[in-house]
Amino acid sequence: MKYTFNEFATGAIFNIGNTDNLTPLKKAQQVNLYTFIWANSQPIELVIDSVPITLPANHILALTPIQYIQYISGRDVILYQFNREFYCIKDHDHEVSCAGMLFFGNINIPIISLDEKEQQKYKTLHEVFIDELETKDNIQAEMLRMLMGRFIIKSTRLLKAKEGIIETQKSSKVDLLRAFNVLVEQHFKNEHSVSFYAEKLYKSPKTLSNNFAKLNRSPLQIIHQRIVLEAKRLLTYTDKSAKEIAYDIGFDDASHLSRLFKKYTSQSPSEFKKSLNTLT
Repeated sequence: MKYTFNEFATGAIFNIGNTDNLTPLKKAQQVNLYTFIWANSQPIELVIDSVPITLPANHILALTPIQYIQYISGRDVILYQFNREFYCIKDHDHEVSCAGMLFFGNINIPIISLDEKEQQKYKTLHEVFIDELETKDNIQAEMLRMLMGRFIIKSTRLLKAKEGIIETQKSSKVDLLRAFNVLVEQHFKNEHSVSFYAEKLYKSPKTLSNNFAKLNRSPLQIIHQRIVLEAKRLLTYTDKSAKEIAYDIGFDDASHLSRLFKKYTSQSPSEFKKSLNTLT
């Protein structure tokens, strides 16, 4: 059974699924969501970025939206998936953020091993997730984010303690995309041009753009979308004015942010703020 949470105000998505939700991935594709694949009682055969991987029973694998996933075989899977709007626009310590160790913080595929004690802890946490997904109230979103934060913190601790990382073939393109995302996360409030990031990565802007061709998003779009996400976060969770938010995100003129925001949301920041008030 698939459990789905959607937050209209921010566009947040969080899903919990099972093996049935992997079957559409018989052909390699990007799911465009941060994904945890948990092999519960038996191994799972996958291909990640063209590299075959056997995920043993009682292990969890963490993937980013830019990676290609192909499901080969295996049953009894628990799947957690979420988008940037669900978790990444909240304040987190760098190590457990969407640019942290489980996602863009390393060049390998993180594999978390669960011993018998940890299996029970994760199963208990999973039951709480399901309970919250079945509880519809005005604090559901925050509860789910808090639980995902706990899941990520626990997984990061285990990964660091047990060094459960499987080495894969080097992929310069994937490494470049990850490095770019890390830089955007670090600098998007002050640096809005592709040339800045290209220089940091020792690439020309054209070379950088060519590496993003299969993503259906250009480097500039990724920068802009991160800016818009931050604006959404501040509009949703603070009382800051559009002018204050524009300044926080590195715009000297609030109209520049307004035009960018409207391009991606079809609303101005003030219209978006008003729409939030009508939902409460």
